[in-house]
Amino acid sequence: MTARVELTVTDIDTAQAVGSGDVPVLGTPQVLALAEAATVAATARRLPPGMTTVGLRVELDHRVPTPVGRTVVAQARLAKVDGRRLLFEVTATEGTTTVADGRVERVMVDRQRFVDRALGNS
Repeated sequence: MTARVELTVTDIDTAQAVGSGDVPVLGTPQVLALAEAATVAATARRLPPGMTTVGLRVELDHRVPTPVGRTVVAQARLAKVDGRRLLFEVTATEGTTTVADGRVERVMVDRQRFVDRALGNS
């Protein structure tokens, strides 16, 4: 399972805007969101009906800054399956430069049961 998503950095994606720093470049929380979006996209059409994945663990190195106006591409590749756990290797690039890389672990869950538990309905 693989997927690719992209983001053209705007002012609302900067570290200043998201509160993760005081510089006008792509904020780490936005890099993480982009990496997670790639993992979700990788599983979107491949899960059994009623199932979804939720994030469990993230290990991400944000290596270089990306200024407003540049486009970052995140790619996720399923590297390992362990029962309900899915481990993805993720990279984010801007052109030929690696912006970030790491791993995202997600767990397959029954969507309705998960929501019911979160709302205290079970």
